[in-house]
Amino acid sequence: MFADWLTTLSFVFGGCCSNAITLEQLTSQLPRAGSLITFCQFLIISIQGLRRHVIWTTYGPRFKPRRIPLTPYLIQVVLFYFVSLLNNAAFAYRIPMAVHIIFRSGGLVIGMILGWIFARQTYTTAQVASVSIVTAGVILTTFSASVSSTNSLSDHESTLRIYLTGIGILTLALVLSGFLGLVQDYTYSTYGRPKTNQKSSVQDAPPATWQESMFYLHFLSLPMFVTVRKDLISQFQALGNGPVASYTVPVPPSISATIGPSLAIPPPSAVPLYPKSSSFLSFTNIATSSTSTFIDSERLFLRLQLPAAIFPILLNTITQLLCAAGVHRLTTQVSSLTVTLILVVRKAVSLILSVVFGWGRKGTQSPESVDVAMMWTGAALVMIGTVGYSLSTNTKNNARKQKAE
Repeated sequence: MFADWLTTLSFVFGGCCSNAITLEQLTSQLPRAGSLITFCQFLIISIQGLRRHVIWTTYGPRFKPRRIPLTPYLIQVVLFYFVSLLNNAAFAYRIPMAVHIIFRSGGLVIGMILGWIFARQTYTTAQVASVSIVTAGVILTTFSASVSSTNSLSDHESTLRIYLTGIGILTLALVLSGFLGLVQDYTYSTYGRPKTNQKSSVQDAPPATWQESMFYLHFLSLPMFVTVRKDLISQFQALGNGPVASYTVPVPPSISATIGPSLAIPPPSAVPLYPKSSSFLSFTNIATSSTSTFIDSERLFLRLQLPAAIFPILLNTITQLLCAAGVHRLTTQVSSLTVTLILVVRKAVSLILSVVFGWGRKGTQSPESVDVAMMWTGAALVMIGTVGYSLSTNTKNNARKQKAE
């Protein structure tokens, strides 16, 4: 049990916080790469899930039986696709990471409004008061970055217009996320809540509901990226035309011994000059080559020249996978109240790492232009309101159970 909890919390805090850091670094380098980042995240989660949801038969690969029919997933897929795309696209409109983290916590407000309108849900006074506190916190956080220091009124108006456009995009994502929550609640109430994956000796036994949902929401969304194919192409081109980073990879000794003697060593006049402190000798001129080979004594090295943003994108997609798995695992181990409280703490940690330590920024990059006092006040209100809403909801559910008994 301890090992299982340690794994889950490592995925939630390590995966989600690392994902926020790499996302901030990526969007600072490529602010308009939201579609590319979203596509890479969806792709790696889909590839990772294939091994659990596909089996090989005599007639080729086929999907395992599902716990939930395919039709209920279709609406979820469309909503989930646009929510993910909009959240990452908002960074192109100068939305600081701190505002991004806190603003997305406003989904509690949207969820209550939609639940009251469409699901005919009723709420206690404590729940309404808590949501009001969250709303005030989100508004304060939004205003904390809405005013920037510019030299002219026209520049200020242009910057404010861009910022408000980003806030509008995040607001639309929150509304769609609220509808997604309603659809998922209906689906899970009909076909069963996510449960832990029980081991089975049957090869084609379906995975746990949460694993199935995570896989199909990402996998079925991949064809929809055709709608942003032009953006993806331009972002791939911008990635290739950006700064280049070099990575030196040692070649295993067994491979070095095999291909080493076959390398043709050029004459001294053809060898590029390197500092005397360097222990590597180039066999090729790498000015126009993406890879080159080096030799040091009898060991062989490979130098790769790749776009500098490739490594952050790879880290972001891997941490996104760990974060999604951790949150879904958490929902199977504890109550929804505990899940909410743990995620509030996780967001607070991400906020501290971003604003206080600046882990998502480069060393030469200036801190985010936000009113720190206003931002932290808004963050505190959002967290207090979220905790208050969770506690009041838990009290309401317990009273309902006692009355039913």
